[in-house]
Amino acid sequence: MSELRHDWTKEEILEIYNRPLLDLVYEAASIHRKYHNPNEVQVSTLLSIKTGGCPEDCGYCPQAARYHTDIETNDLMTVQQVKAQALRAKSSGSSRVCMGAAWRNVEDGPEFDQVLDMVRTINSLDMEVCCTLGMLTENQAQRLAEAGLYAYNHNLDSSEEYYKEIISTRGWEDRLETLKNVRKTNVTVCSGGIIGMGESIEDRAGMLVALSSLSPQPESVPINALVSVEGTPLEEQQVVPIWDMIRMVATTRIVLPTTTVRLSAGRTEMSKEGQAFCFLAGAGSIFAGDKLLTTPNPDVNEDMELFNILGINPMKPYAKGAKPQPLPMDEMTPEEGEKVKWSRPKHRIEKNVEATKKANQKRKEAI
Repeated sequence: MSELRHDWTKEEILEIYNRPLLDLVYEAASIHRKYHNPNEVQVSTLLSIKTGGCPEDCGYCPQAARYHTDIETNDLMTVQQVKAQALRAKSSGSSRVCMGAAWRNVEDGPEFDQVLDMVRTINSLDMEVCCTLGMLTENQAQRLAEAGLYAYNHNLDSSEEYYKEIISTRGWEDRLETLKNVRKTNVTVCSGGIIGMGESIEDRAGMLVALSSLSPQPESVPINALVSVEGTPLEEQQVVPIWDMIRMVATTRIVLPTTTVRLSAGRTEMSKEGQAFCFLAGAGSIFAGDKLLTTPNPDVNEDMELFNILGINPMKPYAKGAKPQPLPMDEMTPEEGEKVKWSRPKHRIEKNVEATKKANQKRKEAI
């Protein structure tokens, strides 16, 4: 049975991933029961506080301004709007609100100050607060922590090698730098990836090598199945087989035994039986609500029905960590004057270029 390790090799992880499925799930379930309560699942609500218009070229993302995906763009929500959504999520059984903004990186100024107010407000509702805002400086991470942030999400997406086939506008090292900046605070780390983007099994193993080598390892790892959206470079990718999701969840559980494995995007394509198999294999968290930022997600009532069938209870807030205590406003760290220059790789990804050309043509035709 696995213990906490930071030196996994790709070959070792591939051997685990490729085991007979029932043997794999049995070991994963045994490890899950050693470190976690198998009858509790943490429920999060993902809220898009600023939608669309992102300058990045992530091949999977419908919020990239360069692609034509027909999503409705929205400016940053108000604090009161976010509070209302958080109260709704809490009444539905969520213990955490994760706020996502379609930014390349956080910019200091009024909008970030508004996000800090959102964090403070949700924290006051006795809910865990998570943010995913793009790349983050050390100063910005500290200010989020002082406002009461519980977790910061910044996914690695895939292996370092395959990452370059999906994104050309930000570097892999910048993602690691953001995670390092978060680790300098008391904020927990949420970082995982997406399967079904055309990557190999070796790439899936490579992503787990990178995540397991972090010290400390992420407190939570989302495993997303690609939701292909028309207009994005990956619009023609096939739905990920449920068996691939089960294998990835189980392998993640074995490699990262103390981490919470999040069953994230793609659940609308999974049967109840398939999701139950994922819970058995070690998934300990889901995102609830009818949308994950801009893509479909099962209705919360469907999730609660499945929980009842399986005898699963929603986890209470702060079950795995103390509630952060926000600092008084006059004790907050001041905004840092120096701007960090994040990298912009210059390689060309043909799929992304073609999707951008198609989008430009559609916009011309619409005029």
